[in-house]
Amino acid sequence: MAGFAHIVMADRGGKCSLSFHFMIGIGLMRRFGVLVVLLVMGIVWGATIPLTKVVVSTGYQPLGLIFWQLIFTTIVLTPIALVRRLKSGPAKQSPLNLQTLVFFLVIVLLGTLVPNSFSYFSAAQLPAGVMSIVIASVPMFALIIALALGIEKPAAIRIIGVLSGAAAVVLLIGPKTSLPDPEKAIYVLVALLAPVSYGFEGSYIALRAPKQLDPAMTLLGASVLGIFIVAPLAYFSSSWIDLSIEWQAPEWALLASSVMHTFAYTGYIWLVGVAGVVFSSQIAYVVTIAGVLISAVALNETYSIWVWAALALMLMGMALVQPRQITLQPVKE
Repeated sequence: MAGFAHIVMADRGGKCSLSFHFMIGIGLMRRFGVLVVLLVMGIVWGATIPLTKVVVSTGYQPLGLIFWQLIFTTIVLTPIALVRRLKSGPAKQSPLNLQTLVFFLVIVLLGTLVPNSFSYFSAAQLPAGVMSIVIASVPMFALIIALALGIEKPAAIRIIGVLSGAAAVVLLIGPKTSLPDPEKAIYVLVALLAPVSYGFEGSYIALRAPKQLDPAMTLLGASVLGIFIVAPLAYFSSSWIDLSIEWQAPEWALLASSVMHTFAYTGYIWLVGVAGVVFSSQIAYVVTIAGVLISAVALNETYSIWVWAALALMLMGMALVQPRQITLQPVKE
């Protein structure tokens, strides 16, 4: 795809038309392929939200759930990280030192421990479809924090996107008929603390990420460190979960959501490298819509007109806060 301009210039006499059309076909197939990957990854990621609702259905506490999530993530990511390290060579990897350990610590706190605690706590009280909409506010909070830190420059269209996301939240907690139980509107605000934490995480990564540390190794390092932090917290807070019992739906849902999240995340990393940041960022729409629809079908959830309106406003906000200055990269050969 990257060489199409040269092919067109060489084809003035028609001698290369067959090769040109063949390359178009290959290019379209590859673009279709990354689109399929984006849709599959987004649907898988979105499906983890209703699974979380199943996980918390028996009263499991957040710290115990986070511990096992980190264990499953580490098991899945270790062979992936080893393969990536063998391909890139040790010279291209950031050494394990105080800087990387501090980086891992902040990532596990802002990217796992804090947001997942609020998410698990809120998921036990709110419909999974509503949680899907709330989580979609991450880009809005990330932009607000980045503006405050001077990482991003203000733009009117993106500010409108933030306001659109805020309006979506108002529709979720304002009308008495928005949620099945109006008394639980406060949990929407609690759930919003998760995307706030993710927003801080994104800004920290932009400012402090070691240059030679790839995302897979970052997630693995943070997960391993997190295990040693969360294990004593879960045990001494009576949040420990014994998985040696006979597994029922919540235990299988915990395993499935952890593996699916890791699978989707690593797929997203691949997608960014192949198709570019802007194209890959569209996965957020798929995650949100898939989370709402799968929750409605699998959990038999029904939503008020206010929730559907909030979904529309949140999707519009997500579109408006997208950076305008970055163009879609061509699919790499």
